[in-house]
Amino acid sequence: MRNSAVLSVRRGWLCGLLSLAVAAVAFSAAPVTGAGAEEDSRIPFGRRYHVVQHGAIARAANSAISCRTVTAKTPSDCVSARAGAAAANQRFEMFYTDVDKDPNTYNSTRARLRLPAGSRVSYARLYWGGNLRVGEQKPPRDNGRVLFAEPGGRYKWVRADTRIGHRTGGGADAFQASADVTPLVRTSGPGMYTVAQVNVAMGRSAIGAWGGWSLIVAYEKRGAPLRHLSLWDGFESLTTDRAKAGIDVGKLRVRRGAAGRLGVVAYDGDRGITGDSLTAQTNRGKRVRLSNKANPSDDVMNSSITEFGAPSIERQPSYTNTLGYDADVFDLRGAFVSGGDRLSVRFSSKRDSVWLGAFFVEAEARS
Repeated sequence: MRNSAVLSVRRGWLCGLLSLAVAAVAFSAAPVTGAGAEEDSRIPFGRRYHVVQHGAIARAANSAISCRTVTAKTPSDCVSARAGAAAANQRFEMFYTDVDKDPNTYNSTRARLRLPAGSRVSYARLYWGGNLRVGEQKPPRDNGRVLFAEPGGRYKWVRADTRIGHRTGGGADAFQASADVTPLVRTSGPGMYTVAQVNVAMGRSAIGAWGGWSLIVAYEKRGAPLRHLSLWDGFESLTTDRAKAGIDVGKLRVRRGAAGRLGVVAYDGDRGITGDSLTAQTNRGKRVRLSNKANPSDDVMNSSITEFGAPSIERQPSYTNTLGYDADVFDLRGAFVSGGDRLSVRFSSKRDSVWLGAFFVEAEARS
């Protein structure tokens, strides 16, 4: 990581006070994507990728910021929150998580992407986002880039290749960006991926700090079931003024009792603030509430990274309560009891503010 120098802004902490320092940052590789894109305050959900093939969807994800124990009045509260206690990010002073031991990055986290032997990556997309306004104000100009390292590899600047969602309101300054990273993930395969320099603010406010990233990967594998693999993204906020959002996934021919999964990426869902729900319905069945033991039906967006209610991703760090970042996978079998030709998904939030960024559907196809 020491060939070419670029300037990077790093936040330091000295004697309990915030100070801004500009450091020379060296990284060896050129960006793997284009020059970025314009920002919009609202991006309706649209289909990013769809294929019917023998395969599945894998993912890696982690949050970029957590509570700070050294300045907390009761450090045990932060420790308990990280371990899974019902606690919202606005209760804490939040600070960057930085696991890479590189002095040139101010936040970095890792997560393992698992791919079965003999599989081939069809498509891979990296999503990242967070809140820019907390105890500090981060510059929006950095929304569209992030550092990305494959297993055993060096950091590369990844730049957003589509519109960036960026909305200021209700005390928050939230964004999400994304980029196609298929060539890199296809070449690198499974293992621990690291993401650094997610543009999130630290500190404490009535809204709270949050941020994180998700790598969503569609792959094909001989012998796997024939499945619909569909990825959707956008940038929609759920608040008390706009409490519902719905997405028609479109044609999705599934048989009766088919197996399926719904993955969601969302921001600032707080654990313990109830009133948010997630439902799915085919054109032949009833609307079904999606939930599990880790994601109650009235608090589904609750700062967790799980699959069917269980931790499914090896992460560094691996906090149970991510304090404002959700990357969860739900079982769709209940919605497919009667089969169908179309699928719709509905999000609702009565008390909590939630920012929706992406979701994917994996469903056994009807021949």
